[in-house]
Amino acid sequence: MASPGTLVLILAAAALAPLLVHATGSRVRVPLVVFEIVLGVLIGPQVLGWADPDEVIDTLADLGLSMLIFLAGYEIEFAAVRGDTLRRSLWAWPLSLALGIGLGFLISGGAVFEAFVVGTALTSTALGTILPMLRDSGELRGRFGTVVSAFGAVGEFGPVVAMALLLSGRRPAESAALLAAFGAVTVLAVFWALRPRPAWFGRITERTLHSSGQFAVRFVMLLLACMLGLAEVFGLDVLLGAFAAGVLTRLVLHRAAPASSAEVLGRVEAMGFGFLVPLFYVVTGIEFDLDALLHDPVALLLVPFFLLLFVLVRGGPVYLLAPRDLGRGDRAALALFASTCLPLVVAITAIGVDQELLGTDRAASLVGAAMISVLVLPLAATRLRTALGGPGRRKPGPGPDAAEGTEAW
Repeated sequence: MASPGTLVLILAAAALAPLLVHATGSRVRVPLVVFEIVLGVLIGPQVLGWADPDEVIDTLADLGLSMLIFLAGYEIEFAAVRGDTLRRSLWAWPLSLALGIGLGFLISGGAVFEAFVVGTALTSTALGTILPMLRDSGELRGRFGTVVSAFGAVGEFGPVVAMALLLSGRRPAESAALLAAFGAVTVLAVFWALRPRPAWFGRITERTLHSSGQFAVRFVMLLLACMLGLAEVFGLDVLLGAFAAGVLTRLVLHRAAPASSAEVLGRVEAMGFGFLVPLFYVVTGIEFDLDALLHDPVALLLVPFFLLLFVLVRGGPVYLLAPRDLGRGDRAALALFASTCLPLVVAITAIGVDQELLGTDRAASLVGAAMISVLVLPLAATRLRTALGGPGRRKPGPGPDAAEGTEAW
């Protein structure tokens, strides 16, 4: 099928997913992304065979993943996560990586690069998926939300750095030098972002916000494109540039147009969550290798095994190094939120398959386990907090969005 027909089907699936969340919400709370992926599998070549992505669709899906990581980077308030919380989160991720690569060696039978792929995939956190849940429940700016943001940011950023060092196909020293150069340029960009913006920037932002000019939105898209291009120039994964662009955008908007920054972000989010991000998730379902999973009993059995490893490898160190002021329920919930993954697992396994470092059956098992993590772990974290004395999830207040809940759910 040509890309226009496939695009219509993908957008139809994206529009149907929130309706399914609403229809099933009174019985069971299923994350929106799960419906998007399942609908993608349904219309994909391995079930109904209606949708067949081409280069255009794949490019849009890549932009969707970049937008998801960009929005995750924007949400991070580094002023709030510094100090002991940041140090603990920075220690937890290397422990996860060492444990993941060690287990990867056992799983791969000693294949070094497959161990790197599996080990790195086990350490990621779907920050772009869990932050909307906390934001819409009113906990993102509280103590628990701040801690989740810190550990989640490292769990999002760390695997991207590991991909650049371990899975780039270059010598580690060369990759490290390029990564350091990219970091130096990014630091210079941060200093630029912290400089006071000229008065005209804020005036133009406010003047065009409700017109066809949309200067601030166009500026944000330019900044994202520049950072994606910079990462590409340095031969690094573009997700690194997307995350950096989110951080820079927050600094620029909050300094140059503080009164309008929330509205600007809302318009960028509408573009992301309304079009690009759901397109990424639906295409993930379309390209999911269901046959490799269902026709290989070993691959199918590996799904719950990898789900357990996500919790042990990523959640274990997070639980051990969680800030001491958190209660048992919050520490356990933090570990489960940190173990929730999917976008980077898709990206990492795709690199592994493309470079012939990972079989499609093993990749399908990892992605399948990551899908289940998005479905099960945030819900388990919320209920665990409630059961062990945490505040749990705030019920949506009265209003038009109360029935629908949140964007992520």
